[in-house]
Amino acid sequence: MKSRVSVVIPCLDEAETIAECVTRARAVLDECGLEGEVVVVDNGSTDGSGDLARAAGALVVEEPRRGYGSAYLAGLDVARGDYIVMVDADLTYDFREIPRFVHELENGAQLVVGNRMQSIKPGAMPLLSRLGNPLLSGFLNVLHRTNIRDVHCGMRAVRRDMLPVLNLRTVGMEFASEMVIRATRERLDVREVPIELHPRVGDSKLSPFRDGWRHLRVILVYNPTFLFLLPGLVMLFAGSLITLLVFVHVPIFGRDLYVHSLIMGCLLVILGVQAIGLGLSARAFGVYFISEQDRLFQKLRSRLRLEHGVILALVVGAAGLALVGVLIGKWASHGFGTLKEEQLAILAATVIAVGAQIFFTSFLLSIIGLRRRRDEP
Repeated sequence: MKSRVSVVIPCLDEAETIAECVTRARAVLDECGLEGEVVVVDNGSTDGSGDLARAAGALVVEEPRRGYGSAYLAGLDVARGDYIVMVDADLTYDFREIPRFVHELENGAQLVVGNRMQSIKPGAMPLLSRLGNPLLSGFLNVLHRTNIRDVHCGMRAVRRDMLPVLNLRTVGMEFASEMVIRATRERLDVREVPIELHPRVGDSKLSPFRDGWRHLRVILVYNPTFLFLLPGLVMLFAGSLITLLVFVHVPIFGRDLYVHSLIMGCLLVILGVQAIGLGLSARAFGVYFISEQDRLFQKLRSRLRLEHGVILALVVGAAGLALVGVLIGKWASHGFGTLKEEQLAILAATVIAVGAQIFFTSFLLSIIGLRRRRDEP
């Protein structure tokens, strides 16, 4: 018989608490008349946690690949309920909150996330986490236009038919951030439920700096515009401005600093163009492989083709070669002797390098596009 609610609990060496977690979950389901199951994912425990969970009545899934995300991916894969409630195995969350999460799903929500930040019991959250969690949550909200105040809460619920839409991939603690980002990008109905956070039983498996970095990493990776395009545009603009000022001999650059300033300007131009190319490729990858809702990129893709990029690359490359021709002409006029035209040589090399970057980026974007067209029905 199909279960209506699946309670999925990841477990790594939680022998002190796992049996009680299973018992509490089963009791809540029975008391509220919710037909369901309790799934425990044994993530490589060495203290017999899996056997204790099985004895308490849970369906135990063995997942030897360590990681918070790995455990949940394994548990979500076998969960049979229409509604899936995710909760940690350290008794930090009250299992009696399960019906509230299910109620939100029954009333149209597709993802429900707990919010612990207003009800943290003494000793339940270290000071570093109290400071870091709002910062990371706020940064995620700004970059991805979400409104979830406690992105990393370990108690949440999701409709099982939304799992293919979410297409979750990360294997560590960043799994929590990825779920919110993906749900927002797919325009799912995401809601928050205020809950209490209690002191955990047993030793914490969290590593604040490592896990914080993993969350930050996935926040950035899912926003190539902020990670690549904006810095690229800033560097391209700044480099172009510096280069222009050098060639018009603006007094703020001393004559002895012209070459050094030009090198800096040209370096920024090259790095900027490279970052923009990487950003466009990342957005293309997101559109084609992560089902990212990127209407702007799709519109550009419909109007621009490989040939446009190649033509632009050839024009820029030709301009660079023309500068080389001018340089050779000046050298010839000096009888092929000593020629002090460092600025022109640096500019010519930069323009040629930019043309090459545009050329290769255009083909990379085309390769990604070919894969998309092959996969389309």
